[in-house]
Amino acid sequence: MAERLKDIFFTEESVRRMGDAIYRAWESFDMEGFVVSVFDDDFEALELKARMRHTTQCAHRFLPQDYREALEILKKAAPGIKGFEVMSLPDYVELYGLNDWEASLPALRFFTRYASGEFAVRPFIVQDPVRAMEWMTALADDEDHHVRRLASEGCRPRLPWAMALPGFQKEPSLILPILEKLKSDESETVRRSVANNLNDISKDHPDVVLDLCEKWSGASPEIDQIVKHACRTLLKAGHTRAMRLFGYGDPAQIQVEDPALDEPHITIGDHVRVSFKLNVQEDSDCDIRLEFAVHYLKANGKHSAKVFQIIEKTFAPGIHSFNRKLSFANMTTRKHYPGPHPIAIIVNGQEKARVTLELKPTS
Repeated sequence: MAERLKDIFFTEESVRRMGDAIYRAWESFDMEGFVVSVFDDDFEALELKARMRHTTQCAHRFLPQDYREALEILKKAAPGIKGFEVMSLPDYVELYGLNDWEASLPALRFFTRYASGEFAVRPFIVQDPVRAMEWMTALADDEDHHVRRLASEGCRPRLPWAMALPGFQKEPSLILPILEKLKSDESETVRRSVANNLNDISKDHPDVVLDLCEKWSGASPEIDQIVKHACRTLLKAGHTRAMRLFGYGDPAQIQVEDPALDEPHITIGDHVRVSFKLNVQEDSDCDIRLEFAVHYLKANGKHSAKVFQIIEKTFAPGIHSFNRKLSFANMTTRKHYPGPHPIAIIVNGQEKARVTLELKPTS
């Protein structure tokens, strides 16, 4: 089993390194007191983000209570703090600096070169969206690609692990000028952030994203990659306008025949092979996106679908045979439960056939 992130970071050794970096920046820092306070009786039960927040709060106890003085110490310490522990620096700004924008925003720009401020900037956006986004738009012109990425990543409406931005889920117009600025960025990391931001927006405003993607499409290979990645949720959902943007064929002219399982009953931990024939009835070659949607049975007796791509390519008219393996081994991210598991075959966003696998418990 893969080692958990919370067991890799915030170890006694790594927290001590963090404390040492702060001590070297400010000799009045009680490093031993800091380390002892981090590893209190409740520490072991905390998850990763909670450990980060707890470490931030412990550092605050031993730093000067003047916020700006503490920031200067943490800036000096930043180059010596490695690993996830460095996320406590922008977290310090989020937790203690919301009432001092003049000091906090430059500190976030500074710290994001060591640990992204994408989580920490969000309370500032919620407090004053217009003011915060004016600052974020200026970051999009920064010479440092880490800072430019913060401009896009920090305002994602649905950033994983982060505070949601419901105002931007409702109305994303303040985000779009930043994405326009960064769509041709020289950094692939920044461009990927642009695509992820657009994908977030597409979940609430698909036509806003498609308007933009249709305008950008064909501008350059790099921008085309952004467009494709930005539309991934729409493509998985079979959104007609998104399908047409990428030239996928009409699913009405494509049929799935003879869907079958090599074994209708398997045990948790085993795999099954799904076979079928694709009958392309178009008059000429067409682009096709083939996917499985596996409807996993959950502990509560309900099903939850997860989509897996099979292939995406140009097909000639005629019959094409497929045979693909699906594993039902337990993973850290997915536990399997005995019972029926429908498997749908999706062509260009439209379900065309379905077979049902019966999953048996291990003996």
